Amino acid sequence: MCRSIKTLRPPVLPEEATREEIRAAALQYVRKVSGFRAPAAHNREVFDQAVDTIAAATEELLAGLEVRGHSPRRAAAG
Repeated sequence: MCRSIKTLRPPVLPEEATREEIRAAALQYVRKVSGFRAPAAHNREVFDQAVDTIAAATEELLAGLEVRGHSPRRAAAG
């Protein structure tokens, strides 16, 4: 879908994904889906809210994944 979104789980990413990496992936997703690199002022609030929501969902997903050979993150940084 969006080639600039990288996998954020072990073993692809050797360390836990940082909040910055998660937010960057969420931003790329929202940009791709909306078709806007940067939204106009009247769309900024909904654009930013979408990024926040997707970043939170991504943190929850990564915290719950169980990957063979790696311990799951027990709590998303919050």
